[in-house]
Amino acid sequence: MIRTQPSQKEARESQTAMGHLPSPRLVDTPKAFADMLAASTGEPVLALDTESDSLYRYFYRVCLIQISTSSADYLLDPLRLPDLRPLGTILADPNIEKVFHAAENDILVLKRDFQFDFANIFDTMLAARILGWPQVGLAALLAKHFGVQLDKRAQLTDWGRRPLTDTQLSYARLDSHYLFPLRALLKDALQVRRRWREAQEVFAALPDVTYVEKPFDPAGFWRAQGARDLKPAELAILRELYLWRDARARAMDRPSFKVLGDRMLIRLSQEQPHRTGDLPLNKRQASLLGSDILAAIARGRAAPAPQYPTRHNNDNHRPDPATISRYDKLRAWRTQRAAERGVESDVVLTNDILMTIAQTVPANLKELADLGVMGPWKLTEYGPDVLRVLRVDDETAPAEK
Repeated sequence: MIRTQPSQKEARESQTAMGHLPSPRLVDTPKAFADMLAASTGEPVLALDTESDSLYRYFYRVCLIQISTSSADYLLDPLRLPDLRPLGTILADPNIEKVFHAAENDILVLKRDFQFDFANIFDTMLAARILGWPQVGLAALLAKHFGVQLDKRAQLTDWGRRPLTDTQLSYARLDSHYLFPLRALLKDALQVRRRWREAQEVFAALPDVTYVEKPFDPAGFWRAQGARDLKPAELAILRELYLWRDARARAMDRPSFKVLGDRMLIRLSQEQPHRTGDLPLNKRQASLLGSDILAAIARGRAAPAPQYPTRHNNDNHRPDPATISRYDKLRAWRTQRAAERGVESDVVLTNDILMTIAQTVPANLKELADLGVMGPWKLTEYGPDVLRVLRVDDETAPAEK
């Protein structure tokens, strides 16, 4: 619950309505960081966002952390600050509410880069989804409810370059500044619609999300558009080009698509040029990458055709027919319930939750609760229906011979 003084809240709402925003404060020195921490002492609510350089680096990192209080917008530069551990204390404080939009990604990258812990989260995107709002992106919400237009082009800039431009700083501060009034709007709507307890239950799970590094998939070339239309010999070349591209991207610390795009890999696999001059690249690309590309193509010509990867669904992993039947009936019930509420199906229960229930077949609410996949609110709201669907499925299942 926001406990800011009425005068602070009114002043901020007045600034928001009139567009008179105070200048954001760039925090890129230890002193500025200490000053921000001192000024934030006693704040019951903070709004946060992050910017990363994933469009420009293979090993991307958090390049900016936006933090708004009831009276100021701060832009923390983690590339210039030597020690952000004091911020971690704030993020882990259960007495301070942290407001994010689409919190999961921000939490994951902050955990990965700085090993922060979190408590007491309000997610404006999840709140909008629980309410069934048709548009839940931040730009759309700010435009509709506050008449604020975000210049999304700034989001595509290189946040790892310094100095940051005025356009970047202006864009970054808006991402956190308007989370205060958006949070207030959404909380009021959740309470009016009697969805506040549901939202609290969903928010409570956010601090526990865990960052898991996704290893490079050497068979990922199969997912390139057009790969399955290639001949076996062409697929062998595509595989070698794909493996080379990842190694080159790592060495250059650039995203793979900025080395060569998938469409170019497909084209090279089909054309199979023998000389640098035959490569369908500009002169700079041909000069930098040509010999390596030709070497990868040569390796592909000599390699056996790759076999399409088979799923690891052996008898121990593949659901049995009875489980699939229960799962399908649970999904049908969920689709109907979601339509009645006017929300996306996963707002009711996710596919993973439905599969766990279908596999374990709880007989009563206690057994359903013991699975640990539904909180108290969802257990009360949906538990009886879930058990009813399971009973109906058991009654209609064919008897074993």
